Amino acid sequence: MTKPFSVLLIDDDATNNFLIERLFQRLHLADQFSIAQTGQQALDLLARPDAPRPTLLLLDLKMPGLSGAEFLARYHALPLAAGVQPVIIVLTTSTDHTDLTNIKQLRIDGLVTKPLTEPKLQHLLQLHFPARLPG
Repeated sequence: MTKPFSVLLIDDDATNNFLIERLFQRLHLADQFSIAQTGQQALDLLARPDAPRPTLLLLDLKMPGLSGAEFLARYHALPLAAGVQPVIIVLTTSTDHTDLTNIKQLRIDGLVTKPLTEPKLQHLLQLHFPARLPG
């Protein structure tokens, strides 16, 4: 498989971040993989003029400080958000009906339950990036 993706993972769980980064490395999927452990760190990274623009943004909602939902509100207000938009996928462990209803109100492209596994990732890529995948 080629490496057509620039990924930004925003999650405060270091173990989860390590496993997701290893998954992308093992599958040779990302030519750029960045991790932010807070929503504010992600905004600061994206505001840098030399920062790579992600084609795929993986976002945890429950983080200390700036939540994923607050990150999204601020992200969509940034001037850079007017350009090419990344595919935004929320990663969650929640099965709470209220949480899932609130997630549906966000400007996102999809929802994946943690942990992100190879089959889940392959499905996500087939759904959102079919032209970028071989065969």
